[in-house]
Amino acid sequence: MKLYGIANCDTVRKARSWLGEHGVRHEWVDFKKTPPTEAQLERWSRSVGWETLVNRRGTTWRALDAEAQRAIRDERSAIAAMARQPSLIRRPVVEVDGELIVGFEPADYDRRFG
Repeated sequence: MKLYGIANCDTVRKARSWLGEHGVRHEWVDFKKTPPTEAQLERWSRSVGWETLVNRRGTTWRALDAEAQRAIRDERSAIAAMARQPSLIRRPVVEVDGELIVGFEPADYDRRFG
């Protein structure tokens, strides 16, 4: 199992803490040190959809000007933007048993890993 994210993201910290408290082993991958490749983003997009991957509620999205936000209008433009700025990706992203989980909800983690 791999958990991807950014170390200073509150949601990622909560997910990592939950996994640790429940004894769920995982490999941690920091987007700042190891950004996802376009091929990886394409695979993730096919799994959950690019709209799920783009974090429109985060500070990185809000910092984009209106033109840059409008330019992210389809899978290709979203993948290019996330490859340039991995902090645009909704976090955390978990790859486990061929499945992709995006975001952190304790109840979902309880069902999946509890």
